[in-house]
Amino acid sequence: MVGSSVRRMMADHPEFDVLGVSRSDLDLTDQTAVRRYFESERPDAIVFAAARVGGIIANRTYPAEFLYTNAAMAVNCIHSAWQCGVTRFLYLGSTCIYPRLASQPVSEDSLLTGPLEETNEAYAIAKILGVKLCSFYRRQYGVRYHSIMPTNLYGPGDNYHPENSHVIPGLLSRFHDAVENGSQEVVVWGSGSPLREFLFVDDLASAIVHALRMEEPPDVMNAGSGEEVSIAELAQLCGDIVGFKGRISFDRTKPDGTPRKLADSSRLKESGWKPSFLLSEGLRLAYHSFLEERSGNRLRIC
Repeated sequence: MVGSSVRRMMADHPEFDVLGVSRSDLDLTDQTAVRRYFESERPDAIVFAAARVGGIIANRTYPAEFLYTNAAMAVNCIHSAWQCGVTRFLYLGSTCIYPRLASQPVSEDSLLTGPLEETNEAYAIAKILGVKLCSFYRRQYGVRYHSIMPTNLYGPGDNYHPENSHVIPGLLSRFHDAVENGSQEVVVWGSGSPLREFLFVDDLASAIVHALRMEEPPDVMNAGSGEEVSIAELAQLCGDIVGFKGRISFDRTKPDGTPRKLADSSRLKESGWKPSFLLSEGLRLAYHSFLEERSGNRLRIC
């Protein structure tokens, strides 16, 4: 989802000549393959958008894979980039790296000041490793390796797996199925009370382009919309966009995750970037993409 959006965004900027590589072409957990690719292509800069991701259930079910896969990809790519003379590396992390009960909105300085959220601890540890590697390589070798921490992302190309997806694609597909099947009730996992911030993926792509143009970017910058919504409000928005007229109920036996997660994105915004999409607009675009991908047999379910 992120990589595709970045490629679309960079196509409008002639100063970028994008190589691009998909997971089917290069296994980033294979250090030898990564080193050979970087040696062959000799990129000037790398945007690391790869990740094994998922919602709360996926994180709880596959913690070993989430930690190993994301850590291996980060270590292989950052170290191989340095070995091959790449002087610019932009690593994409996640705001889940911050402590579960960090002061809100969460600033970059909150990193490693408290315990992580248990439901995504493995993924967060892997992402913290990547962030710190970039920072230390920059400190020791003088390369411009830096990181952006996006908040919860959504948009075209998202994963719509019924159990492993994030909350927005999960809700959109669940409401869509309910309308198609004539169901009068949709059950949402958790209590509905947690507060979340969401960022349309094209806004992250514009933040990446902006960060790559900065001569001396900070080591870490948060990227968020600044728009906060409860899961219950989000469910109602998704239901309205899809056209669901039935009842929305909540399964309180399922975990809520962090009670509140709002990013302090002032560091990035003060450098000149700002998001373009309100949540309501982004959700409509995401649902439109869902319908197109579904009708074209291109819907990602993994």
